[in-house]
Order: sequence, then structure tokens, then C-alpha cells
Amino acid sequence: MNYIKIIALCIVIVLCIRPINAQQTIKFTVEQAEKQFLEKNLRIFAERCNIGIADAAIVQAKLFNNPTITAGDINFWHSNAAEELEVSPSPFGNRVVYSLELEQMIRTAGKRRKLIDMEKVSKEIAIQEFEAFLSGLKTELKTLLYETLFLQSYMEIINLQLQSVNNLVEVYKMQSSRGNVAKSELIRLQVSLIELETEANEMLAELNSRYRELKVLLNIQPETAILLIPTTVLTKNPDEISLSNLMEMAINSRPEFLLADLDVKLNEKALKYEKAQRLPDISLSMNYDRYGGVWKNFIGFGIGVDIPMFDRNQGAIKMAKLSIEQANYNAENERNTVLHEIVEFFNNYKINYNFYRKLADSDFFDDLENMLEVYSRNLLNRNINMLEYIDFMEACLSAKKAILTAKKNLEISFAELEFSVNNQIK
Repeated sequence: MNYIKIIALCIVIVLCIRPINAQQTIKFTVEQAEKQFLEKNLRIFAERCNIGIADAAIVQAKLFNNPTITAGDINFWHSNAAEELEVSPSPFGNRVVYSLELEQMIRTAGKRRKLIDMEKVSKEIAIQEFEAFLSGLKTELKTLLYETLFLQSYMEIINLQLQSVNNLVEVYKMQSSRGNVAKSELIRLQVSLIELETEANEMLAELNSRYRELKVLLNIQPETAILLIPTTVLTKNPDEISLSNLMEMAINSRPEFLLADLDVKLNEKALKYEKAQRLPDISLSMNYDRYGGVWKNFIGFGIGVDIPMFDRNQGAIKMAKLSIEQANYNAENERNTVLHEIVEFFNNYKINYNFYRKLADSDFFDDLENMLEVYSRNLLNRNINMLEYIDFMEACLSAKKAILTAKKNLEISFAELEFSVNNQIK
């Protein structure tokens, strides 16, 4: 019994010291986030259902028309004439007049096969639409990841600067209380601190917004915190990339090209189907009539067909022909749009690559970091005035933000270039 009490007490102690509502933090690299996205994103699951829907449409197109059975001419009461009828051994047929008809519609001119062909093309379209959707969503995710990494890195810089200015403010408060520095200098430094805190709060609000969007894309619980781990992204030198190869790559793999061709193909199938509609379908029937005519039990067969005198599906055939022409124009326009898009993204990537390499290969930023520490010491030693320090601090922040922005733009432009060809560029 004492042993059980000791275990129970230990459990209570553990529960008491356990953090209540502790927020779990998940850390991701860009590659890990992309993997989580492909495995958990709900929009991908929903869009993939369209392929299953297209499969179901093919199954439906393969089905034959159901036969129709009709019962009629039934008398539910007895009349004088009914007394003259022979009494049937079956209670249901006792002095009852009725007729039964079974009818089956037969589609002619291969309409069923042509409809199946149309639905198969529709499935191919659904597959390519899913690929286009997935490619666009992956680019959206990458853009969001790089923007989040930029905000995280810039927040780190601002926080370090805040810590430095906070320390200076505390020193200046002590010196001001002793009369060693003017009150105006302390106020100017405090104003600078407030401006930094304001910018930090704005950046933090924007960062929280990016985290929210990321957690939706990665299907992560709202109460879970996430943190992106920066990784070195190796982007290819644009001088080593052939623009003509990019265009050829896009023509072979970009879903928009395949969709445009499939749209033409679907309309061609639709034209064949509409032409087949000119030939009317046939209805075969068999009927049984009890006491409805000359014979007591009559069995007959029939055939029915529409006479294509007025409606020979002329309008639908013309619409199908115009749809083919329209689809060809759209395909050509899509081709021009995508190829111009590739050129645009390639040129943007060259600009961002050259600018980032210029900044990254320079020793300017290392010198800038060292100089900021020198300026802080010189300010405390009264070798420079407050305005000189604040001016240099703001310039230092702008320069650091510039290189982070250049890196973000390089990564996003490379992601857009890969999207434009729907392939990895190696």
C-alpha cells in the first residue's frame, strides 16, 4: 500500500511541476518544410480528389442505359365486363386487365465509346490541372519561406541593435543624473530607441502573419510555434544557364502547355461525339397485354427511332468546330505567355544574382559591423556626438537590411524561374 502511495505522490509532483500549456516549437529547414507541405497540405488533398472524380466520370460513361419497365391499363375495380373474364388461378390476375412493357434504349454511332474517350481526356486535364496547381502552390510556399527567413534574420539584427541602444540609454541616464551629459542627448537617444522598438514591433507583427500562413500550408496546429532554420541555398550562375534550354524544358513539362493541347484534343473528341448525335438512338421494346385487345394474352415487340427531319444537331456541331478553333488560339496565346514569362524571370534572376554576389563578395559588411562597435565606444568616450552615432547606426541597419533583401530576392527569383520551367535547374 505504501508503495502505491509513493507512486501516486510522484505522479502528482510531476504533473504539478509540468509547464501548463507549454507551447511546442517545431524547427524546419526549407527542405523539411517542403516535405511537410507535400505530406500534410489540405489543399493538395482536396485538389487531388478531382482526379478521382474524373475516374468516376469514366466509369459512369461506360455504363449502359437502364431498361424501363412500365405497368399500365390496370383496373382496380370490377365491372360488368370483368364478370365475363376467366377467373385466373392467381389472386392478382383475378378479373384484372393490365399491360406490361419493357423498353431498352440502344445508343448508336458509337456514342458511348466517344463519350468514354471524352471523359478520358477530361481525366488527363484533371491530372495536368493538379500539376499546375501543385507547382504554383510550391512556389507560393517557397516565396513565403524566404520572406519568413528574411524577417527572422532582420529581427535578429534589430534585437541586437535594441540591446546595444538600451545599454547606451542606461549609461546616459546615469551620466545625465550626474550632470555629465546634456539631457537633450539622452532624449535623442531615447527617441532613437523608440523608433527601433516601433520598427521591431511592426516586423514582429509581419513575421507572425507569415507564421500563420506557413502553419496553414503545413497543416500545423495554431498553438504550435514554428521556427525556420536558415540554410545555404546554392543558386546557379545565370551565365551557365541557357535560355533556349529553359524554353525547351518548359515546353516539355509545363502543365499549361499540356493543358492547352488537351483542350484542343477534348474539343476534337466533342466534335466527333456531336456528329454521332446526328444518328438517332433506337428504342427496343417488348410488351404484354392481358385482355387489352383481340387476344386474351398478347405479347408484342416494337422498335422506336427519332426521325432526324428538323434537328440534326447542326448547332452543337458548329459550336464544337468553333471551340476547336478557339482552343487552338488559346494554346498559341498560352505558349507566347509562358515563353515571355520565362524570359522575364530569367532576366530578373540575373539582376538579383549579380547584385547579391556584389554585396556578398564585399568585405564592406564585416567592416560595418566592426565600425558600429567602434562608434559605440567613441560615443561613450565623447569622441563623436550623438547625431554622428545615430546617423551611422541607421546607415548600418539600412545596409544590413539591403543585403538580407538582396538574398531574399535572389532566392525568390530562382524559385520563380524554376516554376516557369516546372523543373529543378541544376
